Amino acid sequence: MKQTYEIASIQRAEPPPDTEGSNWYRYVIAFEGTNTIQGCRQGSLKAVTSAVEEIIEQLNERHSKKRGREKKS
Repeated sequence: MKQTYEIASIQRAEPPPDTEGSNWYRYVIAFEGTNTIQGCRQGSLKAVTSAVEEIIEQLNERHSKKRGREKKS
């Protein structure tokens, strides 16, 4: 299966407004190289990377199912 979504970057970041704790990371997921999804997650780099990889796996799975449901003429 072609990977449509992929990790563009994961970098240490300041906590989002009105949040507590440390070890925040900002991640960027690229979609077909042109569009991006950005988010923040708290945890170790390893835990955040694992969580983002799981998100990407789910997005790619959902995207591949949509492509399989194209309309028939």
